[in-house]
Amino acid sequence: MRKLLFLIGVFMIASYMGAFDVVAQAADTVKAAADTAMSAGAAVVEDASAAVTSAAAEADKPGAFQVLKEKFIEGDWVWMTPVLACMIFGLAFCIERIITLNIASANTDLLISKIDDRLSAGDLEGAKDVAKATPGPAASVIYEGLRNTAGGPEAVEKAIVSYGSVQMSHLEKGLVWISLFIALAPMLGFLGTVVGMIQAFDKIQAAGDISPTVVAGGIKVALLTTVFGLIVAIILQIFYNYIVSKVDDITTKMEESSIGLVETMMRNKTFK
Repeated sequence: MRKLLFLIGVFMIASYMGAFDVVAQAADTVKAAADTAMSAGAAVVEDASAAVTSAAAEADKPGAFQVLKEKFIEGDWVWMTPVLACMIFGLAFCIERIITLNIASANTDLLISKIDDRLSAGDLEGAKDVAKATPGPAASVIYEGLRNTAGGPEAVEKAIVSYGSVQMSHLEKGLVWISLFIALAPMLGFLGTVVGMIQAFDKIQAAGDISPTVVAGGIKVALLTTVFGLIVAIILQIFYNYIVSKVDDITTKMEESSIGLVETMMRNKTFK
């Protein structure tokens, strides 16, 4: 009986001590977790603070457009204004040509198919109406060919060639002005640079000493005109190449539609 009570007492003391150790370990674990959380929180706060500082620094940095505007103002307005005028007028011609050519890009395959349906039914006037109602130079050339059906295949081909040349001149309208502004913008920039360099050397001569501030400032202002002239020329050259490729594409479709018209008229025995 005493052994039993002694064993029960020892078990209770061991259980109490074990529970105390568990509680102590749990407390240490909680404390360590709290310390870790506090450290992590401090790190997060520091990271957030650093991110906010970095974002503020990035926000304070001027954008590309702002930099260009500042550099434009720093340059001599006497030479910057003609370069800007070249860009404005050049872009105006480019936008006008792009809009016109996109409108002129008709689906020639569908047009020839509709005309073929009308001619196969013997409806020459209906074919003319289809060509007349379709926008674009290809439809205009086909209409002129249909108008000369009475003269035979030679008259149709002659009308197509003649009116095709007229449509080509309309498609290339304004390209000479775009090419002029492409050449003029960098030339004005170079001219401004040369004049600016001369003015810088005049200031050095008047000062009687080579001052880095005078030299650097004069050369910087002079080179800005060249930079903006080249930027304008590059932008306009990209648009010019796109417009030329668009004109070539429309011309090819116009020639294909002309050949297709003659073949369609021969197949449907439109010529008398």
